[in-house]
Amino acid sequence: MNVVVCAKQIPDPAAPGSFDPVTKTLVREGKLILDDSDSYGVEMALQLIEQASGGEVTLISMAPKGEVSGLRTALAMGAHRAILISDDALAGSDALSTAKVLSKALSGESFDLILAATESTDGYTGTMPVQLAELLGLPSVSFARKVSLEGQGIRVERQTEAGYDEVVCPLPALVTVTAGVVEPRYPSFKGIMSAKSKPIKELNLSDLGMDPKEVGFTGSRQEVVEITEAPVRSSGEVVVDEGDAYLRIIELLEQEKIV
Repeated sequence: MNVVVCAKQIPDPAAPGSFDPVTKTLVREGKLILDDSDSYGVEMALQLIEQASGGEVTLISMAPKGEVSGLRTALAMGAHRAILISDDALAGSDALSTAKVLSKALSGESFDLILAATESTDGYTGTMPVQLAELLGLPSVSFARKVSLEGQGIRVERQTEAGYDEVVCPLPALVTVTAGVVEPRYPSFKGIMSAKSKPIKELNLSDLGMDPKEVGFTGSRQEVVEITEAPVRSSGEVVVDEGDAYLRIIELLEQEKIV
């Protein structure tokens, strides 16, 4: 079984972020890390090929300046190889442009399943995976909390507000996984060392036969018009219990339509 995992490389959320004052987009310079959301997809892919008694996990990523730090982390976890699309013209690409680039890169690959995070930590649009599935002509199942092999297809527990739906889907397909579905393994020392020699195929727009005008700021269909700091959280109401605090609690619950 061959599984492709969309592995986004992002600036470290623990470090102070910076934005370009002109484009109002996140500055992506220096070392990038594997998005935590995608580590669940990597782990699920590794577990699935173990269930299938063999296969390969391929990572695919789009990042500036040939950055591979995040990919090396996923390779150290156990992924077998990676595909990196890197081109200066890709800066400012929206979700659809990204999906077009990834679909071009995957058009010559053989795979049974594509796994992606439900949404990225730095973008939160949640639209790219289903756009990628549409461009590749694949069925897609979103919000998977569990994926297992069943015959020639897969069985997915799709998380909902009321619980979960059971969905049986033929392969090849694309599935987005939610955070916490599995516990991502820590790269071992052996894995870290072996990751250095695992192949990373680097492509640019010319290799994909794409016009730079299709992507980047030129091809983007969305624009960031303003960046503001998150409002400071105000202090809550302090209720001093003098024997009747429960009345205030009931009043607050009624206001929120909880009771």
